[in-house]
Amino acid sequence: MFFSQQPARLLTELDHVRISKLLQRPGPSPDTAAGVEDLIHSAELISSCKVPANVVTMYSQVLIADGQTGEQRKLTLCYPHDTDVAAGFVSVLSPVGAGLLGLKKGQVARWRTPDGSVATARIVDILFQPEESGDYLL
Repeated sequence: MFFSQQPARLLTELDHVRISKLLQRPGPSPDTAAGVEDLIHSAELISSCKVPANVVTMYSQVLIADGQTGEQRKLTLCYPHDTDVAAGFVSVLSPVGAGLLGLKKGQVARWRTPDGSVATARIVDILFQPEESGDYLL
């Protein structure tokens, strides 16, 4: 369900290791797992202490604007066990989560919806990034 034509991604080494291990477990759909796996293998890796503050990392809270309606909402990118869609916590293994991971403020995330169409959202702001606040292990 992940849409492969995305801008280049920047991924922390720690996020890369954790997501790689997560993909080895049973659970994610083959389409989503393949998309996330492609993403983490093609991303540029960087140390957590050197990642720019404008990059979406795990547990970043972002403000996005829907590509069609412009409606804005806050999302936090998380691991599957912390997913709570009603509270805005989206899994990195979901199409939306995979679409956001590693993008920069101002870039447009793209993903496939369940009906096969492409959805988009622009990253308006990164409201919180763990690495920017000095938390390199979250």
